[in-house]
Amino acid sequence: MLIIGIAGGTGSGKTTVVRKIMDRLPQGEVGIISQDNYYKDSSHIPLEERKKINFDEPAAFDWDLLLEHLQQLKQGKSIEMPTYSYITSTRQPETIPMGPHDVVVIEGILVLSDERLRDMMDIKVFVDADADDRLIRVIARDCIERGRTAQEVIDRYQGVLKPMHRLHIEPCKRYANIIVPEGGHNEVAINMITDYIKGKLSK
Repeated sequence: MLIIGIAGGTGSGKTTVVRKIMDRLPQGEVGIISQDNYYKDSSHIPLEERKKINFDEPAAFDWDLLLEHLQQLKQGKSIEMPTYSYITSTRQPETIPMGPHDVVVIEGILVLSDERLRDMMDIKVFVDADADDRLIRVIARDCIERGRTAQEVIDRYQGVLKPMHRLHIEPCKRYANIIVPEGGHNEVAINMITDYIKGKLSK
């Protein structure tokens, strides 16, 4: 099983890169694991306190469960991937069944920050984007999908996202085998990654 880690800042275009890679590969051969599904459950914390949780630091994630699921997939077993609600900041009762695949892509802001996870990856990718472009995408996404006001998103960006990006996400770039500037618009880089995967699969 080929394991690909795709990291990058919030709004950098990681999801677009993943989607374009999937579009270029045979259907059914690629499984996607979103790191966002592995946020720690916060249902035991009062709602007002949940709004203050820092979701952009490594401590916010259930790394042990993510690693356990990846090991199970490598062993040819199926997993029940958790789901997470950004509205309530809680893990949901529903799970997503996922079987083993020839290629598994792990996508998330901090997938390159954990050494144990990095050691399991065959390719490590960092999707890079200008800070202004990332902010615009975050505002558009969070207002539409997560029910936040533009001011709430800007306040969170200045108070949490920007400093956490500098502290935790940007330093992960040094672990990447491939850096993709311009996010999902970089067709050359996406084609290179896809060709690499195809070459590995053909062997």
